[in-house]
Amino acid sequence: MSADLRRVTRALLSVSDKTGLIGFARALAGHGIELVSTGGTRKALADAGLAVTDVAALTGFPEMMDGRVKTLHPRVHGGLLAIRGNAEHEASMREHGIVPIDLLVVNLYPFESTAAKGGDFADCVENIDIGGPAMIRGAAKNHADAAVVVDAADYPRVLEALRENGGATTLALRKALAQKAYARTAAYDAAISNWLAAQIGEDTPDYRAIGGRLAEKMRYGENPHQSAGFYKSPDPREGVSTARQAQGKTLSYNNVNDTDAAFECAAEFDPARAAAVAIIKHANPCGVAEGASLREAYEKALRCDPVSAFGGIVALNRRLDAEAAAEIVKIFTEVIIAPGADEEAIRIIGAKKNLRLLLTAGLPDPRAPGLTARTVAGGLLFQGRDNAVVDDMILKVVTKRAPTARELADLKFAFRVCKHVKSNAIVYARDGATVGIGAGQMSRVDSSRIAAWKAAEAAKAAGLPESLARGSVVASDAFFPFADGLLAAAEAGATAVIQPGGSMRDDEVIRAADEAGLAMVMTGHRHFRH
Repeated sequence: MSADLRRVTRALLSVSDKTGLIGFARALAGHGIELVSTGGTRKALADAGLAVTDVAALTGFPEMMDGRVKTLHPRVHGGLLAIRGNAEHEASMREHGIVPIDLLVVNLYPFESTAAKGGDFADCVENIDIGGPAMIRGAAKNHADAAVVVDAADYPRVLEALRENGGATTLALRKALAQKAYARTAAYDAAISNWLAAQIGEDTPDYRAIGGRLAEKMRYGENPHQSAGFYKSPDPREGVSTARQAQGKTLSYNNVNDTDAAFECAAEFDPARAAAVAIIKHANPCGVAEGASLREAYEKALRCDPVSAFGGIVALNRRLDAEAAAEIVKIFTEVIIAPGADEEAIRIIGAKKNLRLLLTAGLPDPRAPGLTARTVAGGLLFQGRDNAVVDDMILKVVTKRAPTARELADLKFAFRVCKHVKSNAIVYARDGATVGIGAGQMSRVDSSRIAAWKAAEAAKAAGLPESLARGSVVASDAFFPFADGLLAAAEAGATAVIQPGGSMRDDEVIRAADEAGLAMVMTGHRHFRH
């Protein structure tokens, strides 16, 4: 037998997820491998008619303390960690009655799903696996001799190796399984530590870990020369990670990023109040609108920037219906994401074979807390999700003129959108729809001018005699440091302004608004989005 091959004579199986277990164990037994198991796994194997040794027979100790102690024993860990061919190790095994364990099959207690479902504190704690990670790490360390399987998806590759090598595993396979094993325990511990930090209200713990499971290996990242993969975290937040892809090509890195941005924006709008549609391009809204129907909302959103909408992402806050679907497919669209879809809508989308349709069980909650992360050279930046919602803010009228009811409704609408536009952000809105968006500029006055230009271009595209910004309101994601940005909005035709306030020149800006006859409210909340 080749030096890197290790024959499997004994396997210890202890799994909470029993998917594929019986078939896998039966195949192991077919290779003459002794099966050792614990608790529910042992019962499942025995009930299937398989000969299985209880781990208690191996250790000489019964399972105790409600199952908390069953594999934490030298005869288990010695069997996993002993170096085969090492005279001292083998002497210790003989002296203490330790037999080798050549294959470990463990998937961990379902802590992540228990926490995601809102399990109470005690229930979550009881679903923290101790013996499983300890065994996994031991077997992974000794991958020169032992193989460790932490994922049922790897059962076929292990059986293939056994078939091809006369009941043995290869070193290459054992190394690959060990890498996955350490990544799995790291992600598991990350989920537990982050949950505990939230439970005790610790926003910046001394150590912060993140982990996820590969959902898809992508062809490339933002650009063809960059590798990429999409990993799902335990966070149950509705969105692209929880969606079912009903049809269309595989999602790209940019698709995932833009679709997330689109759905988060659409979720700002309560579906009980109105239908809403967000059209996103390069992670920025190019049109957002509310309407009596999804079709109306889509048409209003599209009018804001029909050129940029080509090849964009469309997110909806209601179940996709046929009327809206028929309108959306009139131009090239990369992705549609919605909380469900009617069968007729799915049929209409189906005629566009490459169009990706993602369906979720609901909308993400814009008020929900959570973490966002970003990498920097040599580190990670974590922050709480921006869950500030304009409906919860105290709006302070700071000008002589207060906004009208119509203006106030549009101001709130514009500020919801502004939260999802890259800073510096300026949003013009009218009648529940964006009419001009300026994003990501280095100066706020440039964002204001670009948004006004966009509104004028949209009017030309629609064959209208004057800019869509005439009679609109304007939202700024942060304060106006000078009056110039505000005056640019007034020149474009805006009649009311919403902004956080807080500039040392607020008084100057307020005076400029009064002189221009603008109504202005301050929110006290900034929405930077970098």
